[in-house]
Amino acid sequence: MSTYKEFTLSTGREGFYNITKEISAFLSESGVQEGTALVFCPHTTAAITINENCDPDVIFDLTKACGHFFPTLKEYRHMEGNSAAHFKSSLFSASMPLIVHKGRLVLGTWQGIYFCEFDGPRKRTYCVKIMEG
Repeated sequence: MSTYKEFTLSTGREGFYNITKEISAFLSESGVQEGTALVFCPHTTAAITINENCDPDVIFDLTKACGHFFPTLKEYRHMEGNSAAHFKSSLFSASMPLIVHKGRLVLGTWQGIYFCEFDGPRKRTYCVKIMEG
């Protein structure tokens, strides 16, 4: 058995959006007890990551570090002017596999799942496929 759902969110210019609750609720609705949940971002200037969900300063620091290591430079050739966003999305990941055990996502105590926006504001989607087994 597998279950699939697309989610949408509206983003700001740049940021990390905690999507753990939405994915957990969908998992609960699916009834799957053991298996895998795959989260996928179908955008080239956004990504999925797992990081700390307790201290909001971690997300602030991640955003600052991304801007520091991948600044927007006039020398980039990509005509849309969002090369830095492409670099950032490649640094993170387009997808994240998650273990499902006893009907719950296996995450560490302080971990959350984040949708990463690097080229907003936009209306974005991400997909979740839950596979039993």
